Amino acid sequence: MPEIRNFIGYSNNPPIFRWEKNAKLAVQFVLNYEEGAENTVLNGDKQSEIFLSEIIGAQPVIGQRHMNMESLYEYGSRAGFWRIYNEFINRNLPLTIFGVGLALEKNTEVCDAIKNANFEVASHGYRWIDYQHVDPKIELEHIIKSNQIIKNIFGYYPSGWYTGRTSPNTRNLVLKNTQVIYDSDAYDDDIPYWVEYDDKKHLIIPYTLDNNDMRFATAQGFNTGDDFYNYLKDSFDTLYNESKKSGSSKMMSVGLHCRIIGRPGRFQSLLKFLNYLDQFNDIWICSRKQIAEFWYDQFS
Repeated sequence: MPEIRNFIGYSNNPPIFRWEKNAKLAVQFVLNYEEGAENTVLNGDKQSEIFLSEIIGAQPVIGQRHMNMESLYEYGSRAGFWRIYNEFINRNLPLTIFGVGLALEKNTEVCDAIKNANFEVASHGYRWIDYQHVDPKIELEHIIKSNQIIKNIFGYYPSGWYTGRTSPNTRNLVLKNTQVIYDSDAYDDDIPYWVEYDDKKHLIIPYTLDNNDMRFATAQGFNTGDDFYNYLKDSFDTLYNESKKSGSSKMMSVGLHCRIIGRPGRFQSLLKFLNYLDQFNDIWICSRKQIAEFWYDQFS
């Protein structure tokens, strides 16, 4: 069924609630694992990847390998992932992995580490490509593949879904062919909300493209780690203070990529923000699945 745009949402009357342990703000970190599933002739694509790398404004190489682009992506799986992973393990912090099916299949060591850490794995589709003009039959095949890959590797079907570069068919195909309890292909609110699909309620946990290291790799984005840290801190302070004043909790998502924030010169900004959060004992750092379970329990 076609989706109808909603410009109203909660309006000026969001639900009054507190998260677990009376937390004023839920802070949720996502690590996107995409390396190996991007556009490349090695994956049967017609051209090389052009999106989210150190080469801002990259032009596609048609019919041939783009060796520099491939290498930039490989940094994420070879080095960046482990730098981020070790920090979250050392701090005993939860992390939600947005895992692309094909990328997960290509790195068993990363998958084993995710399993050992008990991080939530949500589906990020089967390929790291733009599905806007992909035939719905192919998109459905990819959704089914990704769903099954996560089951085969981690022992469970994903509870959450985030394609990212969606088509108008994505949500409908996901809801009819998976067992997810939430998706995050939305950026339109500060807290979760319900939508109606086939006379059933479906939970949306909005994601973020602004509290996101991807802006290091886009025009008019972050130039230095301080840019990223200050933006995250300002976002946190705004949401925390609003929650403190209104009595209604908020949610802050932070999007990370192995090949981007995993670079040493950027990584310090993440450490500074994590250290900043240490000052607060009334926030909840959690997974997206934990947010979904809370919402089902309190608002279903």
